[in-house]
Amino acid sequence: MINSKLPENLEEMIGAAVSHYWDTRLSQQQRQQKTGKVDYGLRGAVTGGAQMDGFIEPFTLLITSTGLKGKFVQRKGSLELPGFFRPTKEWDLLVIKDGKLIVAIEAKSQVGPSFGNNFNNRTEEAMGSALDLWTAYREGAFHTSPQPFLGYFFMLEDCQSSKRPVRVNEPHFHVFPEFKGASYMKRYELFCRKLVLERHYTASAFITSNRDDGPEGIFSTPSEELSVKNLAKALIAHVGGFIS
Repeated sequence: MINSKLPENLEEMIGAAVSHYWDTRLSQQQRQQKTGKVDYGLRGAVTGGAQMDGFIEPFTLLITSTGLKGKFVQRKGSLELPGFFRPTKEWDLLVIKDGKLIVAIEAKSQVGPSFGNNFNNRTEEAMGSALDLWTAYREGAFHTSPQPFLGYFFMLEDCQSSKRPVRVNEPHFHVFPEFKGASYMKRYELFCRKLVLERHYTASAFITSNRDDGPEGIFSTPSEELSVKNLAKALIAHVGGFIS
């Protein structure tokens, strides 16, 4: 029998991942300071992949809670998938069963202070990855795989800089009204929602956390539509269709 129920402790699981994120980020900074190799702009603390490992754990548990065997879940090592515009793209979690791609998940984050440039980089990266995968899928790169579940998870630092209204330049044409005066936090919320609306990703989740109580596992969900709970429901329902 397929287990389609969400774990009762899902919020606690995400809280633990949030705590892991901030603790790992701090330890990376301290290690850089000791070695004298500190990345300007805290780049090393932003890009360290180990920070997001805590979020891959609950996604893995959600997948295996359906009854799917853990051997089909890839979360370390062989995470590359073929692309159409580039040879390969490395994802954060894959589910591959019987030679078929079932799930691909991307987990990203951003902390200050450079929200502007990093926002553009993150959005372009996510859109490009989706376009690359779906085009490769159309061209038969994944053989007889059914349409896979494509998930996007994002955590943003909750701070004054991310919540402050941002002016937009309109030298030639007007931007869409929802972007006028929108903070980077609001822009990320809009972005994650539109990724799903335009069917680039099957489901998306967006949470925020600040560096003061984040180490205690505290986080917020700006939009219930983009809650981890909703992403988890969609993920479990999709994986459940491949249990035999």
